[in-house]
Amino acid sequence: MNNRQAEQFISDLYTAVDNKDLNYLEQVIGDKVRFRIGNYPLIDNKVAVLDANRQFFSSIHSMSHRIDKISQSSNALWCNGSVDYVRLDGSKHSANFATQLTIEQQKIVDYLVYADLSEL
Repeated sequence: MNNRQAEQFISDLYTAVDNKDLNYLEQVIGDKVRFRIGNYPLIDNKVAVLDANRQFFSSIHSMSHRIDKISQSSNALWCNGSVDYVRLDGSKHSANFATQLTIEQQKIVDYLVYADLSEL
């Protein structure tokens, strides 16, 4: 994956996340995936990852990610930035995040998100 492809992959992924698009996530997540967000336990199967995302998406009104930097090496992608959340009650919260992805055959097999979500 070249730099342009890496930037497009990250942009598409976070556009889908901001849109709470589980269909897109189902297409890009591999059947054998390791997923973790914040301090939550590691999940290691696609169905459970999609269910965890569904639950998270339903726990907030909306979110908007801003990507500050994207790096890549071989089949690994990293990005960092900030995310603005709107809670179900309309209040807002912002957090910084970093994401590490491993891509195999155009599918995400490692999806590790580092963020402090304790205030959500």
